[in-house]
Amino acid sequence: MNQVNSISEVEEQIIEEFELFDDWMDKYQHLIDMGKSLPLIDSQFKNDDYIVKGCQSQVWLKGDFANGKIHFTCDSDAIITKGMIAVLLRVLNDRTPEEIINAKLEFIDKINLKEHLTPTRANGLVSMLSKIKTYALAFSGNKI
Repeated sequence: MNQVNSISEVEEQIIEEFELFDDWMDKYQHLIDMGKSLPLIDSQFKNDDYIVKGCQSQVWLKGDFANGKIHFTCDSDAIITKGMIAVLLRVLNDRTPEEIINAKLEFIDKINLKEHLTPTRANGLVSMLSKIKTYALAFSGNKI
């Protein structure tokens, strides 16, 4: 099965998954479990060049461009934050720069993620998304 789902299809899958849980403790656990499946960044890139600024926890994010798509690797020292970046990358990893730039990411509001994060974590989510989009903008002129 090599079919790639569209961004909106992946978002819909995530919304459906979160709807399975009635309480936010279970949703947090689902987020933590998603973090365990992250494509981890190589330890040599756990430095200031790849740190996501604006996150309370440490988050490292690296984007590589090949075959017209951006592949991200990342890590965090906090399990909830790891889940937050995992859910973003589930939607945005291995996409073209244009797909990432144009992604509306409505699932974030539909699962009420920001409302259930502390203000500093919500800011971190915005910072992670901003870093992902910055990579997309940087690679948007590349064709190879």
